[in-house]
Amino acid sequence: MKVDLGDLNAFLAVARAGGFRDGARESGSSASSLSEAVRRLEAQLGVRLLNRTTRSVVLTEAGEGLLARLGPALTEVEAALDVVNGFRDRPAGVLRLNVPVSAARLVLPRIVPPFLAAYPEVRLEVMTDESFVDVLAAGCDAGIRYDDRLEQDMIAVPIGPRVQRYAAAASPTYLARQGRPGHPRDLLDHACLRGRFPSGTMTEWEFEKEGEVVKVEPTGPLIVRVGGATDLAVDAAIAGSGIIYLFEDWLRPHLDRGVLEPVLEPWWLSFSGPFLYYPGRRFVPAPLRAFVDFIKASAEQA
Repeated sequence: MKVDLGDLNAFLAVARAGGFRDGARESGSSASSLSEAVRRLEAQLGVRLLNRTTRSVVLTEAGEGLLARLGPALTEVEAALDVVNGFRDRPAGVLRLNVPVSAARLVLPRIVPPFLAAYPEVRLEVMTDESFVDVLAAGCDAGIRYDDRLEQDMIAVPIGPRVQRYAAAASPTYLARQGRPGHPRDLLDHACLRGRFPSGTMTEWEFEKEGEVVKVEPTGPLIVRVGGATDLAVDAAIAGSGIIYLFEDWLRPHLDRGVLEPVLEPWWLSFSGPFLYYPGRRFVPAPLRAFVDFIKASAEQA
């Protein structure tokens, strides 16, 4: 049976994204073209792959079976085609990265523009996700995460600043109204603006000074989804709603402007910077090889 590779890719995009609209956005196609491709594939195979409703798209048992075998197979096809890149003067193709919003905001802006200028035939797709995902299952070549969330069989390459800090801050109006905490435990008596991860967990606020580690779970008037809604918490802090605890680099522009003031600065926690990671037992496509070499060279020049 001869099946169109484009139709298989369309099915893969819809299945991974969980819908035609999201699949279209991530694949750069239209929802209607994906829908037509999947219908064509189902007609050719003689079996329904997706159950569609007005609100959701769910894989059938046949669809789940096809997805489980199709992803690795198409990866091998892409790897075979990528061999041609070795005969080009410059790498070409698509590089897909799965990164947390913090990396998209604080790490990649210094790297992406010069990389794209150096490799104009590479198209970079960046998907943000606060959950720890299987990069291959998500259709990505690599991801960015911190060392405490890396799997052992991954190759990890340092990317971005090697030391970062969490910072606590509040607006001058809030501090004038509520006072300034002198110890992390004092936060239990303050309005704190917190974030919840997609998994539902809310991490403790951790502080450290001279070997003493203090963890607190403060409460407050606002909880946001980590990543996409983090800027709402920052805006609320600037408006005087409470104390925020976030990457120092994220808050630095507001601290420099004076709309936020440091809180408990001697206790700010330092931690190691992020890593670019990718599976070690897989053919590395040319765009990813170029990206890895680029960040290594950039680190040597820094």
